[in-house]
Amino acid sequence: MSLVAGCGQRYGDPEPYGSLAQTPEKLAANGTTITVGDPTAEVTVHLYEDMRCPVCEEFETTGGGQELQQAVLRREVKAEYTLASFLDDRLGGSGSKKAANALRAALDADRFAEYHEVLYANQPEEEVDGFTDARLLELAEQVEGLRTPAFESAVKTMKYRSFVTAAEHAYEIAGTEVGKGPGTPTAVINDIRVPEEINGVLFDPKLFAELLELIRDRPGEWEAYEDYQRLPDPEDYGF
Repeated sequence: MSLVAGCGQRYGDPEPYGSLAQTPEKLAANGTTITVGDPTAEVTVHLYEDMRCPVCEEFETTGGGQELQQAVLRREVKAEYTLASFLDDRLGGSGSKKAANALRAALDADRFAEYHEVLYANQPEEEVDGFTDARLLELAEQVEGLRTPAFESAVKTMKYRSFVTAAEHAYEIAGTEVGKGPGTPTAVINDIRVPEEINGVLFDPKLFAELLELIRDRPGEWEAYEDYQRLPDPEDYGF
């Protein structure tokens, strides 16, 4: 695949969002996918992430994550998130589950995208299990209007435990082996998984931005990968 820059904003495109706080976000009908951005955007980037995963943090803070955010703000792309929590079982602790629960609570206040950014900017060491209730509430203070009594209660009581469990199940279904997810981060763009042969593009902001523009402007080239990497659809399994 050749990666070439697109042509920028096209005539007739809607005005860009001013900030993440103005960007629409919702829980999809399947109950496990959180969507951020213009629902009519032609390009969809679906991310599978575990909030304790340091490679996810690399993508979000120094890799393609910031370019994805800018494309969402420009209304060129919508982002979807499936929040896994398998690292709790692998490493011990409950930080992944607690962070996923807190992010679901942030969605109630339309602050998912902002809080998601804050959590990755302050991710503890993977082995530390640092996403405690107290730390999650402390970090919520960095997002205007998020730390309310309702949010605090949701964090402390694991209000969205069922969501966390269902999201992990959806992640596992998306893997190539029964009970094992596709790894984090995994990016699926317009239903096609970013092939392993170019996976490094996720961690190069410039190349990731060019890939998004290519898919937007020349979708046929991306669709050529359809038979190469297509993940199972969790909706086929009741999600």
